[in-house]
Amino acid sequence: MNLKVNLIVGLALSFGAVKAQKVDVKKAFASAAKQTDVLVKNVDSARLIKPTLVSPRTVENGQFKMVVSRDWTSGFFPAELWYFYAFTKDKKWLDLAKKYTEDIKKEQFNKGTHDLGFMIYCPFGNGYKITKDPEYKSVIIQAAKSLSTRFNAKAGVIKSWDHNGDKWKYPVIIDNMMNLELLFEATKFTGDSSFYKIAVSHADVTMKNHYRPDYSSWHVIDYDTVSGNVRNKLTAQGYSNESAWARGQAWGLYGYTLCYRYTKNNAYLAQADHIANFILSSKITPADGIPYWDYNDPQIPNVSRDASAAAITASALYELAKYSKESKKYKAAADKILASLSSKYVSKPGANYGFILEHSTGHRPAKSEIDVPINYADYYYLEALLRSKGITL
Repeated sequence: MNLKVNLIVGLALSFGAVKAQKVDVKKAFASAAKQTDVLVKNVDSARLIKPTLVSPRTVENGQFKMVVSRDWTSGFFPAELWYFYAFTKDKKWLDLAKKYTEDIKKEQFNKGTHDLGFMIYCPFGNGYKITKDPEYKSVIIQAAKSLSTRFNAKAGVIKSWDHNGDKWKYPVIIDNMMNLELLFEATKFTGDSSFYKIAVSHADVTMKNHYRPDYSSWHVIDYDTVSGNVRNKLTAQGYSNESAWARGQAWGLYGYTLCYRYTKNNAYLAQADHIANFILSSKITPADGIPYWDYNDPQIPNVSRDASAAAITASALYELAKYSKESKKYKAAADKILASLSSKYVSKPGANYGFILEHSTGHRPAKSEIDVPINYADYYYLEALLRSKGITL
């Protein structure tokens, strides 16, 4: 299918044109649980060989890939286990969740990454909501303190990366919106408003500088910390500096939705609505609602999809539907994405070392993790399944 034909098909079969089938969430969770049983066995086997590897990340070139706790994706696997317990109430999942969450605990002191929301809040936040363990709360508070050290008051944002100083000076990526939940929760726990103020500043500055007139997002904004001005607008994981990297659009949608949840600032709700409209009105995305890895790759349709972007989007839309006037539209779109993921993007039983979803794209420009299963796709898929049933921790 050439691009012109694909555009026509996309227009004819847009999100609103196809009635989504309801997902049997109980069946989907049961299938995912069987897969994850396989995954746990592979994790345990890998750790016998190398105990410093704590979390499964992906399968690449047929090889099972585990990561150490400082990897930005380390928290998703234990966080998934909390979701299995939340849905099934099976103590097996509770015990596993506690076990693997413990492996990430030392990262609460890590000041060298912006990804503490993913690494710490996903597992410890879910764990605290379920167990009310005060130790989990203290880990979250310490992680928020660590993350706060990366905030620059002049630029008004949290620095994302310390690497590649030849490319940028103070890079901030759209993904960083996902780490603000950690800060909002820390203020709830402590009454210390400094965390909340950092999160709001970051969200406000990102809204001002990361978004184009059509509400697509750049991936990387580089700041001057002396003047606070933008030095450059770039990409690292998208097709080009001016393209719309699919997962980045999903991160922004989710991020501004959660910002509205905590602040009730209508500017964040409006931003989330605008981003949702950009995503859902795309004539490039195929009829099943699973986007290509970048909306502007000229090789479409002969490029990889990104099931992770779809899962994040679906989860965000279920929450946004609770706040927005476009509730029915968003829920229908999320239902459709979830139906597609559950029927066409799940691994065959026992395949992919136990990962749940296939066909995600991690970092295509680096030729890394292209058309593979990946842990954050599985995490947001499970979250979307829960949210589709109105279940929130």
